[in-house]
Amino acid sequence: LRLNFALLLTPTAAFVPAARHATTAASTTLRASSDEYVVAVLGDLHIDPRKMEDYGTGRSHFLPIFDDAKSDGKGVSVVSLGDLGESKNCDHNPESDSELFAGTTQCHEMAAEFLGSFDAPYDVVGGNHDLEGLDEFETDEENLNTYLKSHGKETPQFCREVADKTLLVGMGSTLFRDAVYTSHEVTIDQEQIDWFENLVKTHPADEGWKVFVFTHAPPNGSGLRVLQENHVVNGCCWLNHSNEKQCQKFIELVREHRCIKAWFSGHFHLGQDYQDSITFPTIDPLEGPYPNRGSCVFAQTSVMRAGTSRDGRQQSRLLRGTRDGFEICTVDHRDDGKVRVDATITYRSETNEVGVYAHEDEAYDHDNYFKVYQPQFDDHAYVCSDDEEELCMLVPDPVTVETVAWWKLSCGRVLGVVNGMMLEYDKSTLAPLGLVMSPDCLLGKQVAIVDSGLEECMIDFEQDGMDGADCADGGETPDQSKEQAILVYDDDGVTVVQPNADGSYWRKIVRNKIARMKERRREKAAVDFATSYLPVRSDDEAKGKIKSTWGPYKSTSGVAKSTETENKELKVYTN
Repeated sequence: LRLNFALLLTPTAAFVPAARHATTAASTTLRASSDEYVVAVLGDLHIDPRKMEDYGTGRSHFLPIFDDAKSDGKGVSVVSLGDLGESKNCDHNPESDSELFAGTTQCHEMAAEFLGSFDAPYDVVGGNHDLEGLDEFETDEENLNTYLKSHGKETPQFCREVADKTLLVGMGSTLFRDAVYTSHEVTIDQEQIDWFENLVKTHPADEGWKVFVFTHAPPNGSGLRVLQENHVVNGCCWLNHSNEKQCQKFIELVREHRCIKAWFSGHFHLGQDYQDSITFPTIDPLEGPYPNRGSCVFAQTSVMRAGTSRDGRQQSRLLRGTRDGFEICTVDHRDDGKVRVDATITYRSETNEVGVYAHEDEAYDHDNYFKVYQPQFDDHAYVCSDDEEELCMLVPDPVTVETVAWWKLSCGRVLGVVNGMMLEYDKSTLAPLGLVMSPDCLLGKQVAIVDSGLEECMIDFEQDGMDGADCADGGETPDQSKEQAILVYDDDGVTVVQPNADGSYWRKIVRNKIARMKERRREKAAVDFATSYLPVRSDDEAKGKIKSTWGPYKSTSGVAKSTETENKELKVYTN
C-alpha cells in the first residue's frame, strides 16, 4: 500500500516537493550570498500516516516565515532532528498487523516528501528510531542505505553553508540492531566523529567561521536539564552514552573549537517553555562554577504532533542569525504559529559570545517533567569530601525519595542519590550517566563509603622506586590510589556495590531490541511448553512458574557453583 502524503494533509496544504539534497563538507563549494539566515529546526516527527493534520498545520506556520526571509535575500533551510516515523503499527501495511512504521521505506519516503515541501532545502539526522524497520530489513546497513537514498543523502552526516561562513552541520545515529546495549542509544560512528573533528579544525573561529550543530540526542556536557528519568536510567540520554570515551569527545571538541556556536537536539519530547531547555556557555557565578561549554549554546527542541508530546506542548525551533549574533525562537503550533524569542546571543568576538534569556520560565510545573537532579561542586548536597577519612556516612537517616546527596570517590567516579535511586554522574561534566541501584534496593537503607585497600598497596609517591607493581590499579595521585567500597546497609545486612569491569558503576542493563525480542520469544515458548506439559491451568499460572537466567558473573567466587536466579514476575509479549 502506497500512501500519498499530499492527500493526507489538510486540503490547503497540498505542495510541490522542493529539492532535498544534503551536502557533505567536501561538496560545500557554493558561497552563500548573504550573512543573514533563517533555519527551521524540527524535533522528533514520529509521523503516523493516520494522523497527518498537525504536520500540515506546522508546515503552514513556517511557509510565510520563509517567504519573508527569501524576499529579503536571506538564506533559508530546514533541519529535521530525526525519529521520523511512529514506532507503532500504523495500519500502513495490509500484509502485517504488527510491523512498526518507523524505519520502513514507506516511512522515510513519506518523511522526505514532507520535509521537501517547505520550499527550502532540507537536511536530516538519524535518530534512534530511524533504523527500526525490523520486518523489512535484516541489517542496520540495509536500513541505513534506504534512509540515505530516500533523503538524497550520501552519508549520515551533512554540512550546508546557509550564510557567509556559517555552516549547518549534522551527524546521525547508525546503529539499532547491532547496538551493544539499548537500541535507543543515539550512536554516532567513529567515521562521523573523525569527520566532525576535522571540520571544526579546518573552519576555525579566528577565520570567521560559525558552526551550528544538529544531532538527535544532546552531547554529555550540554547542561540541558529538560530530561526524563527513563532516558538516564536506560543509558540513552546522551550521544554515544555507553561509550565513555566517545561520549566525552563531543564536549571536548566544543571546549576546544570556538567556531561551534550552537547545538540543537531533540529526543526527549519535552517543550521549550523552560529555561532549562537552553544553556549558555557562561552562567552567573552565583549559580555555580564555570561550566566550560566553549562558545556554544545548547537548545532542546520539542515536537510538532500532539500525540508525540510528553508535556502537551507542540513546538519547533526557529534560528535567525546575522553577522552580529543569532536568536533562538519558539514556533508554537498550538498558538497559530506564534513566534517567541527565547534567547538572544550576541558575538563579542570570534571566540566569545553572550546570551540572554528573553523570558522567564513559562511553565511553572516543569518539575513534573524534569526528573533528574544534576549536582554542582560544593553545592548543599555534596558529602564525603576529600577531608573524610576511612569512613563516610552518606546520610544520617535511611534513604527516602526526598534524599539528595552526592559524592566523589577517590578514583574520580561521581555517584549520588536522588528520587530514591543511586545514579552515577560524569566526573567532568556532572551529567547523569545511569542507574546504579533502583529504589526497591535502596529505599529505607543507608549508604557508607569505606576504605577497602590493603595498607601495603598504598603507594608512597614521594619515594623513588615505589612503582606500585603490586597495586596496578593505583591512581596518579595518593587520593586516587586509595581503594574504596560503597556499602548499602540496614539491620538485615550489607550490600556491596561493585563497579563494572571498566571501572564505571552505572548498570548497563537494557540490551538491544533484537536480543530482547528473541528472549521474549524464548519465554513465550516456555509458557507454551508449561501449559502443555506441566500441571498448570492457564497462561497466567504458567508465567508464574517461568524464570530466566542471564550472565555474566554474579559472585566473587573463583569457582562456578551456582546459577540460581530470582523468581520475578514474567512479562511475555506475544507480538
